[in-house]
Amino acid sequence: MASTSLLFATPRSPFTSRRCFTVRPITATLSKQTAKPAEPSKLPVRDVPGDYGLPFIGPIMDRLDYFYNQGRDKFFQSRMEKYKSTVFKANMPPGPFISKNPNVVVLLDGKSFPVLFDVTKVEKKDLFSGTYMPSTDLTGGYRILSYLDPSEPSHSKLKNLLFFLLKSSRDKIFPEFHSCYTDMFESLETQLAKNGKAGFNDANDQAGFNFLARAYFGANPPDTKLGSDGPGLVTKWVFFQLAPILTVGLPRIVEEPLLHTFPLPPFLVKSDYQRLYDFFNESSKSILDEAEKMGISRDEACHNLVFATCFNSFGGIKILFPSILKWIGSSGSELQAQLAKEIRSAIKSNGGKLTMAAMEQMPLMKSVVYEALRINPSVPFQYGRAKADMVIESHDAAFRVKKGDMLFGFQPFATRDPKIFGQAEEFVPGRFVGEEGEKLLTHVLWSNGPETESPTVGNKQCAGKEFVVLVSRLFVVEFFLRYDSFSVEVAASSLGDAVTVTALKRASF
Repeated sequence: MASTSLLFATPRSPFTSRRCFTVRPITATLSKQTAKPAEPSKLPVRDVPGDYGLPFIGPIMDRLDYFYNQGRDKFFQSRMEKYKSTVFKANMPPGPFISKNPNVVVLLDGKSFPVLFDVTKVEKKDLFSGTYMPSTDLTGGYRILSYLDPSEPSHSKLKNLLFFLLKSSRDKIFPEFHSCYTDMFESLETQLAKNGKAGFNDANDQAGFNFLARAYFGANPPDTKLGSDGPGLVTKWVFFQLAPILTVGLPRIVEEPLLHTFPLPPFLVKSDYQRLYDFFNESSKSILDEAEKMGISRDEACHNLVFATCFNSFGGIKILFPSILKWIGSSGSELQAQLAKEIRSAIKSNGGKLTMAAMEQMPLMKSVVYEALRINPSVPFQYGRAKADMVIESHDAAFRVKKGDMLFGFQPFATRDPKIFGQAEEFVPGRFVGEEGEKLLTHVLWSNGPETESPTVGNKQCAGKEFVVLVSRLFVVEFFLRYDSFSVEVAASSLGDAVTVTALKRASF
């Protein structure tokens, strides 16, 4: 996937050496899936079907379909059915007047999608948010790491800085996660006893932000000027960046001109962002010292730390943890009982301590986390610009793509590809258990790369890939160490699932 010719060394993620993909099978009634072997075929080469419509009008019509007339998933599904192809042309929001060129080649299957990870074939410069790039006034005037192509010299330096941050925090992750999420569980229990239900998302946001600050920088936000305002400030700042591709439920006559036609002015969130920057600048002095040794200015490094912590890490926890809770909750008491038994047994057999080794003996728990990442990836969109004329293959055909074409992948369709996954639309807890289940991990793509590969300075795979998997596992483990079972209610929100806890049964064994 990554280029083999690099300007700098290509360290693997600091958690990689502590991971192992060898898992033992479990006895369970939960079904497992097996990888379907690829059959060699000579596919017919054709032009990409579809069209972009009339200039200006076509992109606006597609935008209205995407947000209002059809909705996101039906927008893609209807065009896939119309063209009888998982590869086709479309316009992606926001279109006029925010993005200069909304024309994309859409990739919706698990075979064509991975071309977006191959930086020898696609350029990733300024494509993190799609066909538009938010103002750098929102990030201190800098193009942040997420917007850099690996060919740019700053990319290697900044990604190495994030590897250093992750490595330096390794020993603090377990204790700080336990402390912050114990506080969250106690808060949920108090709300539940008082009101008969408890909102999970706000409590999770606070716990997640405090955990990241304490694990990464050794700073506890409530003890600083930032107080408990961090999650709200981050959410507002992120909204100003993503508003052009979001809908918040306002009437279209209001939402279209307000969010999708012109960017929100950065000065409206400047003071909020400054509070975040000041907190990170004060709390991350040792990391900033290391940045200077790497040839990165303290100011640029700090803005990148804000983005990596708040947009990437916090954003992942904000979306992923409610999703995990939703899927486990909706799977019923049998799965919950099996997780509780597996988790507690593994810890007991490891001297009663929660360790990496103990978690490696929890194959069902690991599979549940991977399945949540598969069925609802936190970042559903990936983009790449073709570096040269090429042919992209789907399962059924091959398509001519021209140099400069913008390629767009909608990951929830690619990771629910029925030609790769059985019961692709269903949450199958034991999908990745055992040797055959492990083979499917190459098709889990949430990290901007296959789960079986690792981030390097030469690719665009998430620097914190192993960190996200680890804390997701910790969340499930900590939850079932404390509770036997639970129930939730779920509603949709502009950023993932809104989860309300309606019952919690404390651990009985």
